[in-house]
Formats: sequence, structure tokens, C-alpha cells
Amino acid sequence: MKHLLVFSVCVSFSLSAIHVYAQGDKSTNINPAAHFYLDVHHFGAGKVTAADVAKAHQKDLATQKKYGASFLKYWLDEVNGDVYCLVSASSAGDLQKTHAEAHGLLPDQIFEVKEGEKAVARGTNDLFLDLHELGAGKVSIKDVAEAHKKDLAVQKKYGVNLIDYWVDEKTGMVMCLAQAPDSAALVNTHKEAHGLIPVRVSKVKQGQ
Repeated sequence: MKHLLVFSVCVSFSLSAIHVYAQGDKSTNINPAAHFYLDVHHFGAGKVTAADVAKAHQKDLATQKKYGASFLKYWLDEVNGDVYCLVSASSAGDLQKTHAEAHGLLPDQIFEVKEGEKAVARGTNDLFLDLHELGAGKVSIKDVAEAHKKDLAVQKKYGVNLIDYWVDEKTGMVMCLAQAPDSAALVNTHKEAHGLIPVRVSKVKQGQ
């Protein structure tokens, strides 16, 4: 009972720690002073497979402690050759050093992010990551939280389940993780809810 109480308290701090996803996350020791990053690797269509990324991820896990990083989760868009990594680290430099030593595959983009409200994955719909580019300094975590509430009010109409989102306030980037029957359903949810259409929607598989 004591352990259950401690766990309940920990998960309540949704904006200060990364949660354990319902799809198989392992608990990770995270430096409370660390920042959270989403990095993006663009390898190109047909140039990366799930097996390739899984091997690279294992090398990251074997190296991360040296640089105080925690590689928490990744997603792969195999069709377009894009990989998205969610990482806790003291700096973007430490994240890059981990990748560099582990396998030499450096990200094309790194976003320092804050995490939004999280929901539980359910059903068998495919996973999608969408990217909104709202402009540097033009969006806050509070703004996105309000837009997200509107998404939640509409999503059932389109068979969508918004699982999580991340905001880089400096660059104005917002990325949403959702289950949906197709990419159009996710776009239509955003369109009806608040009119903020993503610039890109990627069908992804989540790494383990």
C-alpha cells in the first residue's frame, strides 16, 4: 500500500516528469533538474527499418548514463524514414553526445519541450504524430492546453484518441501523439476544434 501511495503522488506531476506510457514503457531514473527534448532524425524514405532503429536505441541506452541522459521513448515513420526520440537530459549537447558516441546518427532537429496532458492509449487504431509550426514566441503551454481541451471535446466524433502533446515555446512547435483511423481524422479534429492545422502528420510505430 505504501508503494502504491508513492506511485500515485509521483504520477500527478504531469508537467514535471515524463509518464510511463500504457504501451510498454519501462520506468526510468530522471534527473529532476533535466530538460525534456524531442529530437527528429530525417533518414529519407526507405532508408531505415524498425530493426535498424531498435538497434540504435539499444546503443543509446548503453551510452546515456555517461552523459546524464535518459532516452524515454521513440517513434518511427518507416515510410518517410523519420525517427522521433523523447529524451531527458541536462542539455541538448548531452543528448547529441549520447547519439554521437552510441552510433553517430545525429538528429536534424532538437526541440526543448514541455509535456501536456496525457491520456491512456486504447483500442487498435494506428498511432500518428502531427507537427504544428505556430511561430517562434507565438505560443505558450497554456495556449496549447486550451486548444487541447477543444480537441478533446471533438475527438470522439472522428474516432480519435489524443494521447499526449509537447510544446516548444521558443520555436512555436507543437507535436501531438494520437490514435486515429487515419491522418484525415486527426486533421479534421484539429480543424473543427480550433482551426490549427498541422503542417505534417506521420503514421508511426512506437519503439519499446
